[in-house]
Amino acid sequence: MKLVKSWQFRKVYDEGKKLVCDYAVIFYYRNPEAQEGPCFGIVASKRVGGAVERNRAKRLLRETARGLSGKLNHRNIWIVLVAKSRINGRAASEVADDIRHGMEDAGLITR
Repeated sequence: MKLVKSWQFRKVYDEGKKLVCDYAVIFYYRNPEAQEGPCFGIVASKRVGGAVERNRAKRLLRETARGLSGKLNHRNIWIVLVAKSRINGRAASEVADDIRHGMEDAGLITR
């Protein structure tokens, strides 16, 4: 499931928690009303670079989200992944490992 509405992103930003990794910032919110499982939102601002760099950053974050969605400890969670400019030029495995380690440290996934 995807987060697409601005109010969903705002709720995660305002009421959730923040986790800073090397290549992304992770905002997460445990939504007690959510029934559909984990929902992800992907953000890459102009700070990341031009359109090509932003699209590649979003692809990397979407692929990471797909790989981690089945490993989450909580099914009723909303997660927003915000790309940092350091993501440019990184391999998909580097980005996935960085985000996975951050989520493990926060207790969102098991080691």
